[in-house]
Amino acid sequence: MSMPAEGTPARADGASVDPARRRFLALSLVAPAVVALGNCSSGPRAAARAPVYFRGAEKRFVDAATARLIPADALGGGANEAGVTDFIDLQLAGAYGRAERWYMRGPWPTGTAQQGFQLKYTPAQIYREAIADVEAHCQQQYGKPFAQLAAAQQDDVLHALEGGKIKLAKVPAKTFFALLWQNTQEGFLADPAYGGNRDFTGWKLIGFPGPRYNYVEEIEHFGQPYKQPFVSLVGRDPRAHEPGEA
Repeated sequence: MSMPAEGTPARADGASVDPARRRFLALSLVAPAVVALGNCSSGPRAAARAPVYFRGAEKRFVDAATARLIPADALGGGANEAGVTDFIDLQLAGAYGRAERWYMRGPWPTGTAQQGFQLKYTPAQIYREAIADVEAHCQQQYGKPFAQLAAAQQDDVLHALEGGKIKLAKVPAKTFFALLWQNTQEGFLADPAYGGNRDFTGWKLIGFPGPRYNYVEEIEHFGQPYKQPFVSLVGRDPRAHEPGEA
């Protein structure tokens, strides 16, 4: 996983969910799937996993927010069905969440968007601080936590975060939203070995069969459906493998 890219186009759409929007979303996610992440049998859905880092209210917030960013519809499952919250939770509990591979020694001046990440907080700290502040905003504005708001209200909150219109105590709203949107895409499209993309939900949407060892017999079958089963780095059934960090 990588640092959040400031200014990256984000998705916090309205309550309407339709195939045209999903097709647009699929096109917008193909590049992150190949570049940022570097890289079928559906079977029964895996059981929910107990959080490693998130507290209860934090998990409910991420479940609700990511469901608005990548919703389920007639074309397939969304972030919740793909286990995106589990993916983010695992990453925040590990080296990524602790920013072990980032330079974190300061100084901490206010930088520009072109300078990239400029905060003293790790990704795990950003989520903890920002979610608490967003929940406080929701309680003040609506009298309810984020997860209990109507879809249109949730979208208003996400749009406000994206535009920096909500004042958070320690973390810029734009930074938190950029991180949440980036991690949501990663969890939707990463190899299932890392806890997200459950049942190959994201790969089914974009038509990526997984890292198969060869395509020799299919390479000249132009314009024909690829019928081999989806496969992960850990095989055809990632549920039999204990998910880990990316």
